[in-house]
Amino acid sequence: MKSIEEMFSLRDQCAVVIGGKGKIGYPMTEALCSAGATVYIASPTSAPDDPEIISLLEKGYKVKAVSVNQADQKDIESLIEFTKKDTGMPTVLVNSGVYRPPEIKGRVDTPESWEASMEVNAKGLFVTCQSFAKAMAAHGGGSIINVSSIYGLIVPDPKMYEGTNLFTESDYPYNKGGMIMLSKYFASLFADKNVRVNCIAPGGLFNHQPEPFISNYIAKVPLGRMAIPEDLYGITIFLASKSSNYLTGTVIPVDGGITIR
Repeated sequence: MKSIEEMFSLRDQCAVVIGGKGKIGYPMTEALCSAGATVYIASPTSAPDDPEIISLLEKGYKVKAVSVNQADQKDIESLIEFTKKDTGMPTVLVNSGVYRPPEIKGRVDTPESWEASMEVNAKGLFVTCQSFAKAMAAHGGGSIINVSSIYGLIVPDPKMYEGTNLFTESDYPYNKGGMIMLSKYFASLFADKNVRVNCIAPGGLFNHQPEPFISNYIAKVPLGRMAIPEDLYGITIFLASKSSNYLTGTVIPVDGGITIR
């Protein structure tokens, strides 16, 4: 029997976090690093001198930046080949990248903004999941963690945004809901190759939002607060490590209970 420490360890493992500089991707990156993995932060703007990279390196973590377009299959395949040669075959992929078209801000939903979102978000999810799953399957397996949202499970309540200029555009729940089903599809397709695909559905992460929103949101959360970065640590290590070896095709809300009411 393996020890608990061994079950949760990611020592000598290689992980890729797409969107690893973001408010959700960064704490997930930090969690993977703390468990011993070498982590590649991949996004269109990733660079070695990013404050996020420097901060993690100063903590003694093994982390590197890679500039990549998640919706470009050649980019993703090159990323996989680079990590294989540089450290080893990635055994963990976190899909946390999300693109918000500039024209969609301010509650402007148009066919053009919808198409721009699908081109990166929907296509990017398909490209990354398929490419990494195939590569992992050829190397004995791996774990893909897709970052959905509570808005992949429930719809936004417009009353939460009263008194603010915040809003959730229609493409967001569409993408996050579709992500859950596509994850289940790939989980089924690659199960016999030991590739596990799961989703987390985070609730609202505190990010200094306007006070009316914070109060309105917290009023709906059974645990009585918004999420903080540390709330993502445990679930990330669990799904990435051997401790979740018998788990695939599931979605785990990390939401303080907001989706149970």
